[in-house]
Amino acid sequence: MKIFIPALLLLVPLSVTRTEVHPATSPRPKNIILLIGDGMGLSQISAGYYYNGQQLNLASFPVTGLVTTHSHSHLITDSAAGGTAIACGCKTTNGTVGMDTRKKDCTSVLELAEGRGMATGIVASSSVTHATPASFVAHVPSRSEMDAIAKFYLDTDVDLVIGGGMKYFRERSDNRNLYDELLKKGYIVSNFQEARLRDISPDPQKPFAWFGAREEPESVARGRDWLPYAATIAPPFLKSRSDRGFFMMLEGSQIDWACHNNDGPGAVQEMIDFDMAIGKILEFARTDGETLVIVTADHETGGLALEQGTGPDTLSLGFNTGGHTASLVPVFAFGPGAENFGGFMDNTEIFSKMKFLLGL
Repeated sequence: MKIFIPALLLLVPLSVTRTEVHPATSPRPKNIILLIGDGMGLSQISAGYYYNGQQLNLASFPVTGLVTTHSHSHLITDSAAGGTAIACGCKTTNGTVGMDTRKKDCTSVLELAEGRGMATGIVASSSVTHATPASFVAHVPSRSEMDAIAKFYLDTDVDLVIGGGMKYFRERSDNRNLYDELLKKGYIVSNFQEARLRDISPDPQKPFAWFGAREEPESVARGRDWLPYAATIAPPFLKSRSDRGFFMMLEGSQIDWACHNNDGPGAVQEMIDFDMAIGKILEFARTDGETLVIVTADHETGGLALEQGTGPDTLSLGFNTGGHTASLVPVFAFGPGAENFGGFMDNTEIFSKMKFLLGL
């Protein structure tokens, strides 16, 4: 049986006024690491948990909550509107990156942190011009404008960039070579053709960029192995770049892609890979003591269901759709200020809480 929600309810923009931030039981963080599992709902986490021997790093987070994900235009968001809500605290229309419904720029938490002299970083297992990472640095009417999105990386001073999408820096319709421009700007720039990320030790004296693919990186199933390593090297690198702290966003991008393809085993592999990256981030945060770690998702993908398998102790993964759903997604928090992320909230509130806790 299908239940239809009146369209009027879907088009009313949410006014986020109900949640106050009270960093009362712990000091404010100096650093924030935000991890986004694209398409990661509770079922994706559950599947990863059971297929990984009932072990996930996510299980060690002391604070959890639930997040609504609808965009301004649709009950079911896309990654552009979902990413913009988290990055900028701004509800917008599906497909729009870093802009409000009137196509005016909205400032992201990364841009605010950069304006304060904090170090900043972007890591993704997609192209760095993809919708979610783009929401933190770019302002374009359409997520498909990859060439335009790439230019924003030259307009900012992001200290660390790791992900795919080299094509949009080197093979552009306007004939600009943004790869060379990054070099001229002082970046140490490398790519998968020159060296594996595991063989590189970034010099904290210079900003760093590494491209893991010409377009979109391979899946874990086809050999991509650098996301957990990126999670290992990025936090200490950023910490050494500024004494004012840092903000970093890391996305496990391909949980979403596997679920779009209704690929249960692929979704599990991507979920476990993302959780391994989470584990590396937690190792840093536990030692550092000044870092707030937040894990959430932009939306759920696939309507994944965990069903009875062939035996009493086995699972079968089934999908309800090849698209996104309106299911609530989780948020997890660890470190100074983590208590502010428990309970029920809208995705825009993640931005407002981060902004307040960092004093931006």
